[in-house]
Amino acid sequence: MSTNAQRSGSGSIIASRSAFTHTGSPRPARPGQLDQALAENIAGGVDPEQLSAVSHATAWALLSHVHKTDDPQVVERVLTLVDHEGVDVIAELWSHAEPDSLPGVLWRLYLLRTWMRKRRDSIARLWRLGEPIVTSASAIAGVDAAPTEEDIARTADSILAGAFRGDFAVALDRAATFVDVVVAGLRVQAQRFNAHAKAMADLDRSAVGTTEDIRAAHTKAAQLLHTAANLHTTADDLRTGAHLWRRGRLE
Repeated sequence: MSTNAQRSGSGSIIASRSAFTHTGSPRPARPGQLDQALAENIAGGVDPEQLSAVSHATAWALLSHVHKTDDPQVVERVLTLVDHEGVDVIAELWSHAEPDSLPGVLWRLYLLRTWMRKRRDSIARLWRLGEPIVTSASAIAGVDAAPTEEDIARTADSILAGAFRGDFAVALDRAATFVDVVVAGLRVQAQRFNAHAKAMADLDRSAVGTTEDIRAAHTKAAQLLHTAANLHTTADDLRTGAHLWRRGRLE
């Protein structure tokens, strides 16, 4: 996931503009229509309170509508909302929502799915590195110890589908656990780059190009650790969402 995927004011890497019994506010009766007119209106500079109201209304409407329907086409369209409407339209609605709100959590879930499907090859490799460290993750996230690229894509879809059609909190916990494993994999990679840099330094720091190679290895390790830290924040956001949902306080 690129640096465009970082939310302003937070370390969460899955909240950006790049690319579920509610006891609070009443749910709108009809699903929000994410059409171009709405997008242009929002982008034109709506009052922050109005934007917040729209983001919460559309999030609740979407979730409620899918729970009430048996139409598989409606479900499929909601699950692939970013594919159909475009990430920028969804970003205008939800990317500025607080991470402990329903629109904020939905935004993270949609971008997590997008990222997992687009980077399925590298994520599969990171999972294989991180899974032995987070030993219970396979059972919780529903992923094999050595997943293929297609396994990652299917998991991305099933997590989002579970949020809309199953237990919302369980889906959030699955997503958080999945991210935990990727974080562990990134840290393993970073350790390998740092170890490589140390080995080069121990061999012969005076060799031509060795200093630059050492610096490059350390830089790569730092980048991986930065991404891991951002993803760790995302996992925390998802777990907080699950906790609030179970208490009827995710609004």
